[in-house]
Amino acid sequence: MSFISRQLKKYLFFEEPEKQEKFILKPDSKPAGNKSQENDSFEKVKEKKIAESDQPPEPGDEVKSDINANLLHMKDVYSIPVNSDIILREFDIVYGCMSVRAFIIFFDGMTDREVINNYILKPLMVNSIMPLKDTAESLEDYIVRQLMPHCQVSINKAYKKAVEEVNFGGCALFVDGLAVCFTADVKGWDHRGIEKPNNEIIIKGPQEAFNEVLRTNSAQIRKRLKDEDLIVEDVLVGKVSRTPCSIMYIKDVVNEALVAEIRRRLEGIRVDYLLDAGALEQLIEDSTIYPSPQMISTERPDYVSELLVSGRVAIIVDGSPNVLVVPITAYDLMHSPEDNYIRYPYVNLLRYIRYIAGFLALLLPGLYVAVTNYHHEMIPTDLLLAIEASREKVPFPSLVEILLMELSFELIREAGLRVPGPIGPTLGIIGALILGQAAVAANIVSPILIIIVAVTGIGSFAIPNYSLAYSIRILRFAFIFLGVLAGFLGITMGLFIAGSWSTALKSFGVPFMAPLGPRTSNKFKNVIFKAPEWKMENRPDYLNTKKKKMQDKYSMQWKQDGKKKK
Repeated sequence: MSFISRQLKKYLFFEEPEKQEKFILKPDSKPAGNKSQENDSFEKVKEKKIAESDQPPEPGDEVKSDINANLLHMKDVYSIPVNSDIILREFDIVYGCMSVRAFIIFFDGMTDREVINNYILKPLMVNSIMPLKDTAESLEDYIVRQLMPHCQVSINKAYKKAVEEVNFGGCALFVDGLAVCFTADVKGWDHRGIEKPNNEIIIKGPQEAFNEVLRTNSAQIRKRLKDEDLIVEDVLVGKVSRTPCSIMYIKDVVNEALVAEIRRRLEGIRVDYLLDAGALEQLIEDSTIYPSPQMISTERPDYVSELLVSGRVAIIVDGSPNVLVVPITAYDLMHSPEDNYIRYPYVNLLRYIRYIAGFLALLLPGLYVAVTNYHHEMIPTDLLLAIEASREKVPFPSLVEILLMELSFELIREAGLRVPGPIGPTLGIIGALILGQAAVAANIVSPILIIIVAVTGIGSFAIPNYSLAYSIRILRFAFIFLGVLAGFLGITMGLFIAGSWSTALKSFGVPFMAPLGPRTSNKFKNVIFKAPEWKMENRPDYLNTKKKKMQDKYSMQWKQDGKKKK
């Protein structure tokens, strides 16, 4: 009852809305080309990271110098011996004339046992007995410099750091008499290799996809760009899971305010667990109720590399094979990764087909209902008589008729995705044929409606962005009801509302309908249609990047050289 009363007060009595300052991506205040000024913000981030790493441990979280206290604490943290996949190995280290107790802890299945045995345990247990060069000033130096040849070893004073490293596939070493622990990166869990993309299939272009390993994904992008200014910032998201996420951008290209805003949103997430990039997308997007996606989620490293070069920022989530790229506009969602690898006449033909497919998938059923119910004069007489003759024995109105077919088509599509792979296509084809023929034979629907629904479904499959196709499927039902209620007037009102909403929306400070709404440039070289590659000189102006140009005005210098020779 309290909830109902609050909602009634909200709608009956006016309340001044809370003022919320929205982020707007403005031009960078630092002039391009001045390296010292460009690096100011990055130096601040570096200092912040160093300060965080040098922070003293919280009270009660300090590593003890007593090995028994550390042993009891780690057993309590990991519920040993109840927890069966945690390995705790105790051993001795020979230091001078004395033997020092130590133990190592790690998860079985998440680490590489060969690395632990040969490069951590064997040096500590065997090499410590042999006479080594006396360069260590203390036991801590002796372990780090001479007994642990592993390349990634860090020294921590807090249990929290050790637990985070162990949870992420590392190991932690505790030594009696030292109030520190040693952690090493020994990840070795099984994972998929680099395979072909499953959802974004193209004919011409690279055939590599991301997998679920964070560093493998960032390495695939770095392999393509080969730029020392390509930055990878790590941010941990999730109070319990501490999921590693990476912010990836080109330092001398991207707008610093955009990077700072993404960093702020990631650090401001307060959830216990973050398991996938899809969940992160919903936590950092500008509008949660707007139907269309406000960032690109892709499994293609080549596409991410191309978007980074244009001045955007990529977000990689450990454990997810999809990478998020921000900011985007509505027109970016109609672009395909293959557009970069084929000649511009072919690209423009494909984009023309995609826009027609989007129009049909969104409005065709609504237009059919509007024309058959309100605007008979728009149909040629012969076609009108054919439609009426086919609907003569159908007992349902056009709304019920089209809703039945649309819902049936959605059921077939969803069932085809859920059943085992070899059966899915068969179920879709046979189900559609049998259901359509049976529905027409039983006079439940008219034959022309089968054509309308089939063309609508094919149009939705031609949308290159999977999330955008979902939003069109949702909006299609809204336009069907608007067409039933008010014909073309209702559809026009729906388009006006959708257009106004889209124009007011921003994706990380960039207008969603830029550069056409608002108009930000007079040169549209890769918005709806694409210009030839040699004309793609400038980066999108609405991104407000540091470097405006991507290539010289005369990128085909060989033509200029030929003219000079003549």
